[in-house]
Amino acid sequence: MFDQLDIAVLLPCYNEASTIGQVVRDFRAALPSARIYVYDNNSIDGTPLQAMLAGATVVRERRQGKGHVVRRMFADIDADIYVMADGDGTYSPADAEDLVRTLLTEQADMVVGTRRDIRVEAGRQGHAFGNRIFNILYRSIFGTDFSDIFSGYRAFSRRFVKSFPAVSNGFEIETEMSVHASRLKLPVSELELDYGRRPEGSHSKLSTFRDGAKILWMFAMLMKETRPFAFFGLISFAFLGASLIFMAPVLIEYFETGLVPRLPTWVLSMALMLMAIMLFTAGLILDSVSRARTEQLRIHYMTIVRRRPRDEEKTTVIPVPLPQRRRRKAAA
Repeated sequence: MFDQLDIAVLLPCYNEASTIGQVVRDFRAALPSARIYVYDNNSIDGTPLQAMLAGATVVRERRQGKGHVVRRMFADIDADIYVMADGDGTYSPADAEDLVRTLLTEQADMVVGTRRDIRVEAGRQGHAFGNRIFNILYRSIFGTDFSDIFSGYRAFSRRFVKSFPAVSNGFEIETEMSVHASRLKLPVSELELDYGRRPEGSHSKLSTFRDGAKILWMFAMLMKETRPFAFFGLISFAFLGASLIFMAPVLIEYFETGLVPRLPTWVLSMALMLMAIMLFTAGLILDSVSRARTEQLRIHYMTIVRRRPRDEEKTTVIPVPLPQRRRRKAAA
């Protein structure tokens, strides 16, 4: 089944010289017919050399950040099925066959390899706690399609890859992938897999607080783009609450005495009320815009074929005879 498919294994890497060679060899054993690409993100420890010695095609991406690497990979490579994993050896290449098989049998556009026992094997409790909190936040905002939005082990269809905008720069790229699937209501699946610790000499590039703040900001931006009514509605509700807090004592004093001695407070409460109304109106308008944009993205997704046409599958073009007048003119 796999020999008839064009499968590309994509490995974004940054300073993974101690593990990338073995990862490439293991993927070669798991998917013998697949093309393996290692996209190096300015490594200084010999990662590109180790990848080339193991038999991978190495490409360098100068812009620093995993999001830049994924955007470049998805733009450069054309295949039927894509398998993306990290080069640190925490994901087992032997599971790639199961990911691809699940993608095919369930006719899905993305299969996520969820990490089993991540709290034990993550190595850093801050990462495991943040992963749990962000997954709960994702399910409350964008839907319940995924239970592990930060997994870096995924299989994609050609439709998903060529319709994915990929605007993120760093580790928040996995969140953007999940939101893209949830927004367009694409067929997705999850497969629980083992997740191991990094071997000696390999270190995580994820910063608990810095990257956590970037991911939280990405949540806010994606919510603004995909659910503007809820986003601006919450802000409008906050302004409305503040307006009522400032307004209440002024109104109480007015009904008791008939006077408004605290005029600046009243003006401030009215300004906050106007802001609340404006934000609510903006949310209504942008919600319609977002729905129209989602429809356009969905239509674009539907125009992408699942598999690239093979040479033997291409339709033969039969030349159409020219009309009589045009033939005479050509002969003249």
